[in-house]
Amino acid sequence: MSTSNSIDPNAISVSSPYYLGSFDTLSSILVSNLFNSVGFNAGKRAMTIALSAKHKLGFVDGTIVQPDTSSPNYSSWYRTNSMVISWLLNSLHKNIADSVLFLPTATQIWNELNQRYEQSNGALIYQIQQKPYSISQGSDEFSTYYTKFMKIWD
Repeated sequence: MSTSNSIDPNAISVSSPYYLGSFDTLSSILVSNLFNSVGFNAGKRAMTIALSAKHKLGFVDGTIVQPDTSSPNYSSWYRTNSMVISWLLNSLHKNIADSVLFLPTATQIWNELNQRYEQSNGALIYQIQQKPYSISQGSDEFSTYYTKFMKIWD
């Protein structure tokens, strides 16, 4: 009985954006709160953090470009893109997920969500700009007041 310590030449390095670990499953959810069209920027930030931690942000921001179908990297790209799409869909309310389900790449889904929900609202921006002027410390401890202020500021 012989054992081999050879390295699989087809193995993907842990540092590669194409690497998928044993905890990277189709049923994974990127964020704890499903995006339901309210609070897009907070949801986007949470998804960006999760994708960055998984070394997959490039699949949504377009920096990891789809290789040509004849490229040796195509199957790894396709598999990982499909996983990222699954994570995105699992992080969206069913109605929103259904509306982007047939887009072929994670980048296209990301861009569609941004185009659809990141539109600025002038009246809302004005209200938010006025909020810092309307809060006061009152009987709150300074840390509580500071947290309220920073939430509005952010």
